Parts: sequence; structure tokens; C-alpha cells
Amino acid sequence: MSHEPVNPLSTLSISILSGKGGVGKTNLALNLAYALYRANHKMLVMDFDVGLANVDVLLGVSPEKNLQDLLKPGVTPADVVAQVEPGGFDFLPAASGVPELLELDEDMRDSVFTKLNTVLGEYDYILFDLGAGIGKTVLSLASMTRMRILVVTPEPTSLTDGYAVIKVLKNQHNITDFLVVVNQATNAKEGQLTFDRLHGACKRFLDLDIRYLGVVHTDSNVPDAVRRQVPLIKHAPKCRASQDILSLAIKIGRFRAESKPLLSQKSILKKITNA
Repeated sequence: MSHEPVNPLSTLSISILSGKGGVGKTNLALNLAYALYRANHKMLVMDFDVGLANVDVLLGVSPEKNLQDLLKPGVTPADVVAQVEPGGFDFLPAASGVPELLELDEDMRDSVFTKLNTVLGEYDYILFDLGAGIGKTVLSLASMTRMRILVVTPEPTSLTDGYAVIKVLKNQHNITDFLVVVNQATNAKEGQLTFDRLHGACKRFLDLDIRYLGVVHTDSNVPDAVRRQVPLIKHAPKCRASQDILSLAIKIGRFRAESKPLLSQKSILKKITNA
């Protein structure tokens, strides 16, 4: 019996998702990726927010090809993946508003990932920036990764919609492990109270314990970095929100380090299963 690792680099796949738009999910995903890259990790960000793809806008880049091209015969990941920073920060662009991508059927999804699986093992982290809500493609992709990070804000509608994402993933895909980031919080107390409300609902109605990854404070540097099309951590590395995101990245890095033996024996992405 072979004991060769299935995943030699112990690549960790992560989904970043949210119940509703406007919670800063994509910006958080991009900056988490940048923080991990700055810690000398090879990173691939995949923009799967195919309804409103905007990682490229936040980066100020105009890729020649995107996810839609990967569905074409003869197109390889090398043709589509774009370099953001030298030495290990790469990006797979999505295509905004392309109907066939909004609800990837099983054959299309298999076609895309058959190609992508040839390169995923070259990275330390694979990060999916998923669309908001509970669309079929969002749920399927979220169930494939080894880690799921749900982004919420203190707004009641964000909590309600975030709870819906957790409920549907649990009921339809038997997913029970979620990490939560409270974004755009006024202070640490508001972040903790927001998480406690969500955790209380999950415990009461779903018998589920979710985990708190941390808080990102409201910071005027965030919209300024967006306008400049530069990652916040690069634009204002010492600001409060940047420090919060660095703290989140450290926790993720610690999780991967502790899980390396387990990750090495598992595929980078899971097969989709329905409950």
C-alpha cells in the first residue's frame, strides 16, 4: 500500500463566502491572500464571483483571459492564470454576468477542475472568492474546500443571510465547520457580540458550533485603497484594518501548519456530496 502524500505541499483550500453583498468579502479575500503571500506562501486566488467579478478591479489589472476561456478545448490554466506579484501570488479571473457560469452544471464544473487540478498542488493556499448568497454554484464550490470563512457585518440583514448560508450548506451538503469574520465593526466588543448572535442562532436551531476567526474594524483606509486599486495591506500596512487582517492570516497559517500531516493525505478539493 502506497503512503505517498496525495497533497505533497499540504495545500489548504479556502472558500470566502457571505450571505449578502456589500460586506467587504472580496476585499477581505484579496488582503488575506496578500498577507499570506507576504509571509512567503504561494497563493492562488480564484474569482468565482461570476455574477459580479471584481477582484481584477481591486487589483487594477485587465486580464486577457478568464474562467470562461478555461471551458474551451485546448485552453490550459497556464493560459488563464495571471501573475499579481512575482514569486507566488497568482489570480484566476472570473467573467462578470456570463449566464453559463452563474450556474455551473456538473459537467462544466468537472471540466474546469480537471484542468485546474494539474496546477493546484503548486500552491500553499488556494482561495475561492465566491459570490454572495445561496446559489447552486456558490454552495457547490463552498463544499469543495477544506476551510470555509463566512464574512458578516453587524447589520441584522448580514447576520440573517449569513445564517441562511450556514443552514443550507449544513442541510444540503452536510457541512458543519465554519469560521466567521466580522467585518466593518466599530470595536472588538461589537465584533464579539455580532458573532455571539450568529453562534447562538446556529446552536439553537441547527445544533451547530461555529468558530470565531476574528474581527476587522471599520477603517477609512479601506475605501481609499479600493479607489487606488491597491491591496489595503500594501497601501496602509500599519492601519487598524490591516493589522486585523494580518492577525486573521496568522491564525490561518497556524491552522495549516498544525494540519499539514492530515492535509498531505487528502485531496486539495473534496468531492461534492449532498446530505
